[in-house]
Amino acid sequence: MRYYRVPNEAVRRLPVYLRGLFTLSEDGHESTSSKKLADLIGVTSWQIRKDFSYFGDFGTRGVGYNIKKLIKEINKILKLDTGHKAALVGVGNLGSAVLSYPGFKMYGFELATAFDADPDKIGKTINNITIEDTCKIKELKKRKVVIGIIAVPRHAAQETADALVSAGVKAILNFSPCYLTVPKKVKIITIDIAMDLARLPYYMRAS
Repeated sequence: MRYYRVPNEAVRRLPVYLRGLFTLSEDGHESTSSKKLADLIGVTSWQIRKDFSYFGDFGTRGVGYNIKKLIKEINKILKLDTGHKAALVGVGNLGSAVLSYPGFKMYGFELATAFDADPDKIGKTINNITIEDTCKIKELKKRKVVIGIIAVPRHAAQETADALVSAGVKAILNFSPCYLTVPKKVKIITIDIAMDLARLPYYMRAS
């Protein structure tokens, strides 16, 4: 099913809701109200109900939401229910941290392989993943890997993105601090930690 006229911000909040639901489930809750979920994740209950309304009617008046059912519905909307393999390119300090991060499985992702151009890193194993030469990126389509994660220096980022696209990758998470050009059919999200940090002082009140 495809959803039309859904604001990007609503889609961006769905994983936040999912994380809150996971927390409630782990704490032993079987159902939740929009207010309880809102208080947990720091949004308004109105916003939650509005966002859910784009995709269907998931709750029951006076009862709230069944947590397991709602998790299943959000996973379906985000296409997380089928599982996805991801490949990491760049195993420096940031890339090594990504390889060691345990949270991907919660959302149905498998970090299946990692690549680097440094001969000293190729062949080493981190978190049960053996680092391979970047020349093998072209094999990703055969391995059914459709998501790429870029954690290379800026000067190598566009070349890396081009290689991933040529290998059949359909979505890219980019940690390199630069703008990348990819075909319209490929979705790219860039996360620049330093740039986001640079926004914070603007909101700080003078002491």
